[in-house]
Amino acid sequence: MGPMGGPMGGPRRGPQMEGEKPKNMKETTLRLFSYVGKYKTGFVLAIIFSLISTLASIFSPLVQGMVTSELFRGVQEPGSGINFELIVKILLTLGTLYVLNAAFKYLEQFLMAGVAQRTMYDLRRAVDEKISRLPLRYFDTKTNGEVLSRITNDVDTVQNTLQQGVTQVITSVTTVIGIFIMMLSISPLMTLIAVLTLPLSLFSSMFIVKKSQRWFRAQQKEIGDLNGHVEEMFSGHNVVKAFNRQDKVTEEFEEINTRLYRCGWKAQFLSSIMMPIVGFIGNIGYLLVCVTGGLTVIAGKLLVGEIQSFVQYMRQFTQPISQTANIMNMLQSTLAAAERIFEMLDETEEIPEEKHPVLLQNARGAVSFEHVRFGYSQDKILIHDLNIDIPSGSKIAIVGPTGAGKTTIVNLLLRFYELNGGRITIDGVDITRMTRYGLRELFGMVLQDTWLFGGTIRDNIAYGRLDATEEEIVAAAKSAHAHTFIKQLPGGYGMVLNEDATNISQGQRQLLTIARALLADPEIMILDEATSSVDTRTEVLIQKAMETLMKGRTSFIIAHRLSTIRDADRILVLRDGDIVETGSHQELLDKGGFYAQLYQSQFSAGNIA
Repeated sequence: MGPMGGPMGGPRRGPQMEGEKPKNMKETTLRLFSYVGKYKTGFVLAIIFSLISTLASIFSPLVQGMVTSELFRGVQEPGSGINFELIVKILLTLGTLYVLNAAFKYLEQFLMAGVAQRTMYDLRRAVDEKISRLPLRYFDTKTNGEVLSRITNDVDTVQNTLQQGVTQVITSVTTVIGIFIMMLSISPLMTLIAVLTLPLSLFSSMFIVKKSQRWFRAQQKEIGDLNGHVEEMFSGHNVVKAFNRQDKVTEEFEEINTRLYRCGWKAQFLSSIMMPIVGFIGNIGYLLVCVTGGLTVIAGKLLVGEIQSFVQYMRQFTQPISQTANIMNMLQSTLAAAERIFEMLDETEEIPEEKHPVLLQNARGAVSFEHVRFGYSQDKILIHDLNIDIPSGSKIAIVGPTGAGKTTIVNLLLRFYELNGGRITIDGVDITRMTRYGLRELFGMVLQDTWLFGGTIRDNIAYGRLDATEEEIVAAAKSAHAHTFIKQLPGGYGMVLNEDATNISQGQRQLLTIARALLADPEIMILDEATSSVDTRTEVLIQKAMETLMKGRTSFIIAHRLSTIRDADRILVLRDGDIVETGSHQELLDKGGFYAQLYQSQFSAGNIA
């Protein structure tokens, strides 16, 4: 982690998923199973155990029919009696089949659970590593809830299907084939009647699957939109209430929720009618088989036990088809979720690091912008030709109206965005020749918007330097004038901040981020309106601490309140992405240019600081 006001670590390494975005179900399925391939031994064993369990269940009705036939024969043939010894042997065989079915089913589920969990572990890791390699542009176009939905909801959807659905499909197909062979051995005529219902069932299932696929895909998208909206509104609920926008927010929620309802209703309705239709077709076949079987037994061509076995097979014959239809419903949602995951994995990444990067040792902090050209999009260039030469140890202030490009310069320094032209150097070394991690280690940052995580105050300060001792943490807090209020809080340095650190004031949060930057002791400091959230008295104290912190370091100060940067070595005045003036505070005032206009606009008569 870099010594920033937020997470600044360099990109973690990991396997990059290459290829185009999935275009159809087949491509998505194959790509998903490429992750399973790492655990093919367990996967293959699970399939084998599933087949053995299925075969045991296929032979069970035949053995049950043998018991029925023997009992019926003993009753129908007076004097012959019932061969109980044979029945016991048959029952032992039946019990063995039941035990095999249960045992191998257990082993199958045990192995498949492990394969599914390890595969999802790899998939989550791939997504997490991908996030660390995505440029900031990606997150500019996606809400937090949308990104979280892909990592949580979509991955969980894939996990549930992988653990339950894959072996069910294999079991169902094996069952249909096995039962068909068993039925054919008993009665070809009744088998023909049973099979006539199969094409109709399959046609109905595939028709419904085709219709429901687009609604499942739309449903996953709307879930992501809804999560993004809820996350944003929850995190900004104070602003919503302050501006009385509850009705508007509720209206937007209702719109998204209505779209989700419509997509979900259509998807679930289409998928839910599949099993009743397949069941209805199966019942018609079952009725015809019962009538034909009864007539065949009366004619003496089949035994009662064989009819019993066939009827059981008939029921089992339609059951796997129904299961397959149900699994197909689940697969629609799963493939839609997988497409969204792979879409994220295929996003354009940050420019790769240099193969032989430069590591700055004992950096002095001399920064130079040479003909820098940049725009957040190619057709809207913000910075046209920026040239700045900043000596080591300088205190540089960057001022200008909103949208002039002040924060953009900081983003470019830290390589959050790549240049469209020109270059930036530190101590004469192009920053693109350094690793992002190594580059950001040189910087410390205090932002106007504080970033604290759920944890103790001690941990939040120590985030600037993880190996810091307790004495160093306390010393940094004292330098930032945070020690006094920390000791007054319940638990002191051990007090746990909630997720948004709303259990302390905005000014106190800012003091903690300043303490974190002080502890980091970086070569280059960036202060982005660092004192805007504290009272005037605290601001004076912090300014003194900042003077100590910035002494001997290159410092960039982004400021709107121009009174805070009057002692800067050099002030850069930006307008529309270009430097229009440069000089000291007094030199710029004497020029009477744009800076003087900004300064005077902030200090009306009687209020000049």
